[in-house]
Amino acid sequence: MNKSLSFAQSASVLAAVVAVLFPAMFWGKAEPHMPLLAATVASTVLLRLYGIRWSRMEEGLVKGVQSAVAPMLLLALIGILIGVWMMSGTIPTILYYGIAIIQPQYFALSALFLTLVISTVTASSFTTVSTVGVAMMGVSTALGMDPLVTAGAVICGACFGDKMSPLSDTTNIAAGVTDVPLTTHIRFMTRTTVPAFAITVLFFALQGQTAPVDLQGIYAIRQELEQHFTISALTLLPALAVLFCSAMRIPIMPTLVTGIAGGIAVAALLQGVTSPAEWLNVMQNGFHASFSNDIVASIVNRGGLMSMTWSLSLILIALSLGGLLHHSGVFDGLFRSLMQRIKRDSGLVGLAGTSSILVNALTGEQYLSILLPGQMFRETFARRGMELKRLSRTLEDCGTLVNPLIPWGVSGAFFTNMLHVSTVEYLPYALFLWLSPLFTFIYAWFRR
Repeated sequence: MNKSLSFAQSASVLAAVVAVLFPAMFWGKAEPHMPLLAATVASTVLLRLYGIRWSRMEEGLVKGVQSAVAPMLLLALIGILIGVWMMSGTIPTILYYGIAIIQPQYFALSALFLTLVISTVTASSFTTVSTVGVAMMGVSTALGMDPLVTAGAVICGACFGDKMSPLSDTTNIAAGVTDVPLTTHIRFMTRTTVPAFAITVLFFALQGQTAPVDLQGIYAIRQELEQHFTISALTLLPALAVLFCSAMRIPIMPTLVTGIAGGIAVAALLQGVTSPAEWLNVMQNGFHASFSNDIVASIVNRGGLMSMTWSLSLILIALSLGGLLHHSGVFDGLFRSLMQRIKRDSGLVGLAGTSSILVNALTGEQYLSILLPGQMFRETFARRGMELKRLSRTLEDCGTLVNPLIPWGVSGAFFTNMLHVSTVEYLPYALFLWLSPLFTFIYAWFRR
């Protein structure tokens, strides 16, 4: 029979994880990999002292690794996609036209609403950030915009669709785990989404470019792109194929493979890259060419499977820790005890949101941050006669949107890798992501 952990034991394990992670990362400025590994070791030692068998902990580690397989395959395909789309001229074409069309004073808003539309159609923040987001960061660099503001706008827009699109997997999971109709769940989320997004729009509206743009520099960038790529609307076909597949609700991995295949075809037909050996090299190591313009080189020379190794290794370690904590009963021992002590409905909503954030922070996995609290709190909500849509909204706001704010979270690690901006740096600019949970906690006290 599996041993159950007490509240004090569970709390001490979580305290040990926090004691290892936060000083190393936020004060020591260390990369998250080794602190996470050290936190895993510390948790294992404590759990063993509390009588948890090694076989049970090993099972948790293995299940954590198994849960990492799908996001790791996804990230690998996205790394390959980026390299191929650079080779095909897809992203360079978006950059070429973007710096000519987008007005600097409206750039942040343009990035926000463009990524919002794309993410709502594709229902994927990953697809949006890795395609349109990368291109917008390139345009931002060319226009001399603040990369942190641009990254914040891109992430806010991309995560809006991930939260509100009826096609989004997290939206369906939050509604499903709480037995709330999807339309009811989405409609109820507008109460936190609308004010949070309104403030976000206002913030980015005030971030317009005030300094004059270097028009000569813009001309030099466009000229450099013309010299190295065939700039044509046809190069956008791989991107349109991805949007079409997403709109048809084709699973994300076949969609990305379609985008890669389309990019290779365009590279062969329009860019003259007909060597399969070169295709494989770009897919493995990314696109690399010699440019006289340093800005173009920094934007275009990127991608490939190997570019994702930082994120892949981080996700593997983070989800291993998450599997260990989950399957050893740490979360169950902590939250079930707390639920019994809370008398007010507002306190229970607050605890559900806090648990979702805590699971997010300790496992780096947004699905688990929705599923685990959803399963634990659903019965208690129903028994107290509380509307389950309050739980589903809380899980979405504190699960889906908080994950990109965690450096070792699957989304946080991915966005950092794609946009070349650290999670800690873009966090203050990702207003929508932390305003939505804030409104959730405020509304909890007013039963809204």
